[in-house]
Amino acid sequence: MNDQTSLSPDAARQLATTTKTSPQMRGITPRYLLRALPWVDVEAGVFRVNRRRTYVLGDDRISIHNDGGSPRVIPGDLRELPYLRDADDALLSELAGSFTEVSFEAGQMLAQDGDAHDKLWVIAQGRAEKRVSGRYGEDAVLEVIGDGQFFDLDAWTRSEPLPYRVRALTPGVALCVERSVLEGLCERDTAVRGAMDAYLSADGMLPGAEVPVDLSSGHIGEPDLPATFVDYEDTPREYHMSLAQTVLRVHTRVSDLYNGPIDQIRAQSNLTAHALRERQEASLLNHPEFGLFNNVAPGQRVQARTGSPTPDDLDELLTRVWKQPGYFLAHPRAIAAFGRECTRRGVPPVIDNRFGSPLLSWRGVPLLPSDKVRFSGNAGVGTTEILLMRVGEAEQGVVGLRPAKVEDEVEPGLSMRNMGVDQKGITSYLMTAYFNTAVLVEDAVAVLQNVEVSNYYDYS
Repeated sequence: MNDQTSLSPDAARQLATTTKTSPQMRGITPRYLLRALPWVDVEAGVFRVNRRRTYVLGDDRISIHNDGGSPRVIPGDLRELPYLRDADDALLSELAGSFTEVSFEAGQMLAQDGDAHDKLWVIAQGRAEKRVSGRYGEDAVLEVIGDGQFFDLDAWTRSEPLPYRVRALTPGVALCVERSVLEGLCERDTAVRGAMDAYLSADGMLPGAEVPVDLSSGHIGEPDLPATFVDYEDTPREYHMSLAQTVLRVHTRVSDLYNGPIDQIRAQSNLTAHALRERQEASLLNHPEFGLFNNVAPGQRVQARTGSPTPDDLDELLTRVWKQPGYFLAHPRAIAAFGRECTRRGVPPVIDNRFGSPLLSWRGVPLLPSDKVRFSGNAGVGTTEILLMRVGEAEQGVVGLRPAKVEDEVEPGLSMRNMGVDQKGITSYLMTAYFNTAVLVEDAVAVLQNVEVSNYYDYS
């Protein structure tokens, strides 16, 4: 027997109108990088960065690969040593094969200042610190070095005493090559000998330093004034438009019959545009050619001293981008790790409201979170990086690049072009986002490397 005396809610809902949301997408992020970059409209698809001529003396990294579990130097990457830049492949392979493996423990002294430096050390895995005695005998840290970095090229090449001592901070592995191997190569190859002699005679040239402008100041009377000019790079770097692209397909039956109250083509194109923008931000950070993390000059790379990102580490970054620093950019886990380090020291970061969100800041510079910042190893216990950048063309910083105008543009730099209807009644739309980014001057970006995010503390 049915005891129901009124219309049930389930039956009533058959006549009711539902209130719907537009399609939601978990992969949408704030994309702070795209919002923080000033965008330059590129007229002809190519953006050329003209710079003052600089001295190019090589990088500070030699790449290592594992061969059967043993680290080996990649021969071609030995061209990072300035006088081996034009050496032939056979010579580089011979030099790479001369490296021997050395293991070390935390706290071990790898080299002492004042000792004859007859080995070139390449850190394959681990961290070490360079230390010197200060003016009054105090112990001072010069630099922390990590994977791929080497010491000391100048002392090794000149066969002079090492100007600092090196102590391991973590267990690790290094590759070493004797000075006698270099001497043997120079005796057999006159081109290498000439390049090394040119390197040795170039006193006072720093990697990336600009060719000086001769000036006179503080003089009196009528001395002869120096004549000078500012030289430019012969082959300035050019940035071409990159792109993210896909074909969006919508059946005409769907757009004809099920287009209300939400426009199906608009909903589909909106979600696809978000996906393109997410890929755009990832490319601007990590692309091997123009990604910001891969375009940091050698002198602008800093190693985390203790692993976790500390206020000291971010202060060190600020010494590299001290001219109008704009933003830090890091993975949310790295920002959380930095917050824990600040809490541990009793120096909570100030909250800065930018882009409609509360953001942590350090020394007045906001930390922008992005899940596109890569991890080396497992994201839970691996290492990541923190970027600091100056932005703006007038500030000689980092700028975003996009076309001034494209056909069928729906957003700046993003087009949606109707490709027609096929025989199955499916309409195709070509969706393309054009973009790139340029670092106008090398000191506009710096990066903190080997940042660990898995350290937690008990504050009770």
